[in-house]
Amino acid sequence: MSRYIVGITGASGSIYAVRLVEELLKYGHEVHLVITDNGRKVMAYETGLDGGQILQKTGGISRRSGIYDNSDLFAPIASGSFKTDGMVVIPCSMATLGEIASGSSKNLLGRAADVCIKEKRKLVLVPRETPLSSLHLRNMLTLSEAGVLIFPAMPAFYHRPSSVGEMVDFIVGRVLDSLGVKNELYKEWDGGS
Repeated sequence: MSRYIVGITGASGSIYAVRLVEELLKYGHEVHLVITDNGRKVMAYETGLDGGQILQKTGGISRRSGIYDNSDLFAPIASGSFKTDGMVVIPCSMATLGEIASGSSKNLLGRAADVCIKEKRKLVLVPRETPLSSLHLRNMLTLSEAGVLIFPAMPAFYHRPSSVGEMVDFIVGRVLDSLGVKNELYKEWDGGS
């Protein structure tokens, strides 16, 4: 199976991260979590969970999956020699997006993202902010030009969702698609038939 890094920041929308981790683990993928301090606070507020509970809830704590302290720049995911199939920062705050765009790598999440960029590995950022300022848009353009996929959490309605969970699954399913991970979280558009 594949190996993925999932970063969680302090933007609202940590339910997206919870569902992504659940789905990756459900299909046997290796998941390496890194969560910012504000990411932990927002996730606890929005979902009642912390990072370890996400992995425990889905049976993901193992020798092959784990959670890292965001200040631990000696963690395996800080090195380009630690091969991954991609990284998703979900949700991605504008502060984190700006740090990644500048290449400052002042913490593990930023360093892991920087490694993906320099090693030409898949990096998907799921910003959760509105409205967007000119600075946000410039940072997104900089990252897009560097090969990063900018994937705003904008649910669609053509599949006629009947719950918030279905809207979350649509975004998570599309993120999984962008990584090349098969899933059954949403129905592909079929032209309305």
